[in-house]
Amino acid sequence: MRIYAASAMLLFVGATLVLSEFRFFKTRSLAARISPYLPGERLTRGGEVLSVESFGQLLKPLSEAVGGIGARVFGISEELPRRLRRVHWDIDASEFRLRQIGWSVGTAFAILIVGLVLGLPTPLVVMFLFVGPLLAFLVIEQQLATASDRWKQRTFQELPVISEQLAMLLGSGYSLGAALQRVSARGSGVIAQDLEVVTQRIRQGTSEHAALLEWADTVDVEAVNRLVAILSLNKEAGDLGNMVAAEARTVRSESHRVLLEAIEKKNQQVWVPVTLAALVPGVILMMIPFISALSDFG
Repeated sequence: MRIYAASAMLLFVGATLVLSEFRFFKTRSLAARISPYLPGERLTRGGEVLSVESFGQLLKPLSEAVGGIGARVFGISEELPRRLRRVHWDIDASEFRLRQIGWSVGTAFAILIVGLVLGLPTPLVVMFLFVGPLLAFLVIEQQLATASDRWKQRTFQELPVISEQLAMLLGSGYSLGAALQRVSARGSGVIAQDLEVVTQRIRQGTSEHAALLEWADTVDVEAVNRLVAILSLNKEAGDLGNMVAAEARTVRSESHRVLLEAIEKKNQQVWVPVTLAALVPGVILMMIPFISALSDFG
């Protein structure tokens, strides 16, 4: 059975490589070649029944539904498109879920082949078939969650400096749109990337207030919500620069407090190994006379 499984896998890989060199399997149809230059390119490419694109379009809705259910089961309630927009990943929700399902299925197939080749017990293979795809799914989900949390943290850390820059530009006579464009052009952090998207939305015809609200909703940071609420008073407030400067001082004090909390937690964590290192020798020294007394009584 092991030889049959290994031979079948090698035969599949070899046949795929060999057939990919034949013109019948390699050449795309005329409709597929001219579809990128026609309107409705997605629909045209999906018209090929035996193409990879059509198969992917068929599996995307199913993968999105199954992946969404799996994410909710493990306590991830935030919308996937929102997190993808936050970290600026050039991929939509359906493609992300399809990638997750693909890695899970590939992991299950690899575990099955390895189990047949090595002759592992059936209960062990079944357990690996359950745990392996689940781990593959969760690893990809955790990568996105980690990137999203890191993006929010960096946004909070950069916000005092960005707020001070906006206050300085607004106080020197810049309009709100010009100040946002200048900060996005001269900066290199995560907020600069977000503000670049905001300025693009404004150039496309979206109002400044709506574009800033989209940014605040995507980032989901309380300090950003307060800053956007102040910037939305651009046409009503005469001293917008001073208001933004006051908010920058508030955000900086919050960032300082969070930093002090992190330092205190690290100090407490440092004392854990020190305490253990001091207790273990003390306990050993206390056990010596106790064991000696027990031996005397014995």
